[in-house]
Amino acid sequence: MPDLTELIAAARSGDSSAEEQLFSHLYLDLRQLARSRLKHSTPCALLDTTVLVHEAYLRLHQAGYVSIADRSHFLAYAGRAMRCIVVDFVRKQNRAHRDDRDARVLVDPASLSTGQREILLVDQALSELAAFSDRLVRVVEMRYFAGMSDVEIAEALSLNERTVRRDWEKARMILAAALK
Repeated sequence: MPDLTELIAAARSGDSSAEEQLFSHLYLDLRQLARSRLKHSTPCALLDTTVLVHEAYLRLHQAGYVSIADRSHFLAYAGRAMRCIVVDFVRKQNRAHRDDRDARVLVDPASLSTGQREILLVDQALSELAAFSDRLVRVVEMRYFAGMSDVEIAEALSLNERTVRRDWEKARMILAAALK
């Protein structure tokens, strides 16, 4: 098996063969991420694991792997992409029928299902958290959305595990208050 870091570097430089190999080697990890993400997003019945993985792949491809250095960064970025895909999906399902088809415009929040409201509230809370600390948002995305361990998060963010645990606890308290 080729070194994933080398495959990522080759994909970043435009090697389509390396990109295919990378996707192939990480496909099961991406499916696990997608399954986990969709488990928390019950209103997305039309969005299945395979579709979510392939949509995340397209976003990774379009971004050109610019900031991805290794497996941890890859999975963290994929987790963030999957979060965005699920939120966009909910917004598109519920957008107002206007000529400009702005996905950010929602119908009356009372008409949303509980799960859909929850997804949008969590996304809004994470956006508010980003104003306080982008690093806390990345810790939440990596842990909650990408299912990464404290060790993997610490490695990806060049932090120590203790800092990651403190960031996670701080983020949980802030998000809990924001979601009340």
